Amino acid sequence: MAPRLEELETHRKAIYGHCYRMLGSVVDADDAVQETMVRAWKGLEGFDGRSSPKTWLHRIATNVCIDALGAKKRRFRPMDEASPGTPEDAIEDRPREHWLEPVPTSAILVDGATPAEALVQRESVRLAFVSALQSLPPKPRAALLLTDVVGLSADEAASCLETSVASVTSALQRARATLSTPPVPEPERLDAGKTALLERYVTAFHAYDVEALVSLVREDVTFNMPPIALWLSSREHVRAWLLGRGAGCRGSRLLPIDVAGAPGFAQYRAKPEGGHVAWGAIVLDVREGAIASWTTFLDVETLFPRFGLPLELPVE
Repeated sequence: MAPRLEELETHRKAIYGHCYRMLGSVVDADDAVQETMVRAWKGLEGFDGRSSPKTWLHRIATNVCIDALGAKKRRFRPMDEASPGTPEDAIEDRPREHWLEPVPTSAILVDGATPAEALVQRESVRLAFVSALQSLPPKPRAALLLTDVVGLSADEAASCLETSVASVTSALQRARATLSTPPVPEPERLDAGKTALLERYVTAFHAYDVEALVSLVREDVTFNMPPIALWLSSREHVRAWLLGRGAGCRGSRLLPIDVAGAPGFAQYRAKPEGGHVAWGAIVLDVREGAIASWTTFLDVETLFPRFGLPLELPVE
């Protein structure tokens, strides 16, 4: 018996998460989910029940994503394609379509997931992991996600990819050997120490206390701001940036967001006439008691509405 349209809709978040991991873009994932649902609706009469609706939808979505990847270049982070620069280097912007985009964590957390499933969903949209996925060819990428994240068997993944179990097993071996990170990264829990560090970060940012801010980052911190291609990789360079080109962030306000499976903040810069205007979505990777990576995504027109956030804050 073919599934009802209402049943297909219950899988939308899972399909969105799968498409996002495959494509590395929230905008492209939107398009892929829409195309998946259209193909599913048109194909309902042909559903034979040999697989579950979940597997059937993931098969359609995987094919949609593989088709899309054939026409698109991979998505990058600044540190994926160039050496670190200095705070004085020339600033070059690249088009939005060049960069990996972060996803609101709530957009990929499936209703009714077990704690273990929710943890996998959250950790598998971390920026480092999604970036590593983009280095894989489409089919090994899909094989890895279908088995290690979606939780399908090798037989079900083979059905999705229209290939043999042996081919899926071989693709998985190649994918796991290629990735420098585990298939699902080991999580660092949001414990009291990490929460306290984030609170200190907000306090320091609101005061624009640069020394307090840089005391929270690792010596080898990575600092980047897509769509700007420049990235930095030292505490001293971050200090110089914040005191120099970044000084326009003085007076900013931060609102907490859950982004890319990690803690983050929506940053609003002060306007001369009062109030604040959207500036960037900050994603922090906290490791061993310090900030290891600080990314500020500046494409606020694309990102802020996805968090239900305004592009301006009124005068307080």
